[in-house]
Amino acid sequence: MHQKKSLNINLMALKRITAAEAARFVKNGDNVGLSGFTPAGTPKAVTHEIGIMARELHEKGQEFQINLFTGASTGDSCDGILSREHAIRFRAPYTTNEDFRAAVNRGDIAYNDVNLSCMAQELRYGFYGKLNIGILEAFDITDDGKIWVTAGVGIAPTVARLADKLIIELNAAHARCAKGLHDIYELTDPPYRREVPIYKPDDRIGKDYIQVDPSKILGVVEVNIRDEARDLTAPNEITLQIAHNVAQFLISDLKRGVIPSTFLPLQSGVGNVANAVLGALGEEPSVPPFQMYTEVIQDSVIDLLRKGHCTFGSASSLSVTLDTLDGIYDDMEFFKDKLVLRPTEISNNPEVVRRLGLIAMNTALEADIYGNVNSTHVGGTRMMNGVGGSADFTRNSFISIFSCPSEVKGGKISAIVPMCTHVDHNEHSVNVIITEQGIADLRGKSPADRAKTIIENCVHPDYKQLMWDYLKVARKGHTSHALDKAFALHKALAEKGDMRLAEF
Repeated sequence: MHQKKSLNINLMALKRITAAEAARFVKNGDNVGLSGFTPAGTPKAVTHEIGIMARELHEKGQEFQINLFTGASTGDSCDGILSREHAIRFRAPYTTNEDFRAAVNRGDIAYNDVNLSCMAQELRYGFYGKLNIGILEAFDITDDGKIWVTAGVGIAPTVARLADKLIIELNAAHARCAKGLHDIYELTDPPYRREVPIYKPDDRIGKDYIQVDPSKILGVVEVNIRDEARDLTAPNEITLQIAHNVAQFLISDLKRGVIPSTFLPLQSGVGNVANAVLGALGEEPSVPPFQMYTEVIQDSVIDLLRKGHCTFGSASSLSVTLDTLDGIYDDMEFFKDKLVLRPTEISNNPEVVRRLGLIAMNTALEADIYGNVNSTHVGGTRMMNGVGGSADFTRNSFISIFSCPSEVKGGKISAIVPMCTHVDHNEHSVNVIITEQGIADLRGKSPADRAKTIIENCVHPDYKQLMWDYLKVARKGHTSHALDKAFALHKALAEKGDMRLAEF
């Protein structure tokens, strides 16, 4: 096994403090920025202690809430405890924590669902005011202010530069052999912004560490805490069929020359469907070895790298299970020239996405018959997780694909509806919708043709006639709708518990 126990021998002059001592530097109303992207690379000990401190202050009748800025989601030791202890006033961007989600939907937390590529630059633009405290997880640090972050980068370089003061969690659970894995590069701001000089997924343009003024560092908290990784569930029949359909669509485009014979780099969202899709592509002999330029590396990508089906993975985070992360560290000689971790504004950069010609593959919460996609809001009101980086890739990709099951909750809910209750990705950006039922290629189609294609190929048989019935009552136009009937399925679910009971 790799050596994870020994902390930095270069750390001499920087002050050691406990996580509880570090938490006391954070004051009510502070803007706090974190490293990491998903629980990977996110500080854990200090944020947990901030939650405990918030509870103690609230019990004394004192106010304490912070404004939190992250690369993406965190873990229970951050978003979880801070939500439960009512310690968050404002938060951006994406998160997946259930307690946080509940607090947002109660109206207890002000949540700004920022596109991930924009988070760092919006901090630099001054949209949120001064950044008071930055908390970074690192596996190494030197007295002159060189910081090597761990398995997730996120907005760490911008946090490190903008924050008045920094706290470093030096985490022995991450191996120092990962030096060289990162490519740290921060954009210049308008009106002097230059191009991002990435022309292939494996191009490196920065340094492998973050340089800060050491006088800003309040202290170093030594910890040994594993990432709060999420285990993946085994793919089911529906997931596997969706994955097969995505693979077949791409193979078809490859065979007819729409996709170059060398293939194109892939972006894939997070979760079981994404893992299944990548696994299916790796098993197709007609798909040549490909590269990834995406925001997270999941277990399936590591497996594909080992097998040679994927030749390089660029991301902002190793969002993998703990066993897989251990395997990467144990075999770093193999992976050091096959992986790179970047800041989110680079991994998700629209300019780079368009230049590389990415094939974007993301999941939908619901889609409508015209190709609009809702990624975030259940019933149009209740936040699920957030838009994440899906829009960064969708709007700028070579091909944008959205997949989802055709129905959920035992058939009571159709994922394809007449009109989305919330739109994150509109018909102008969505090229393809895929369910376990089939493939709807929307490229070059009018709204009327898109509706026919989606209903015929993607809608579950239990709902097909309902969709045709809706089109019959829709007021004819470029995009046909009956505004008094557009949410009939959602109304039936709310009143009768089953969308299949909708009437037009």
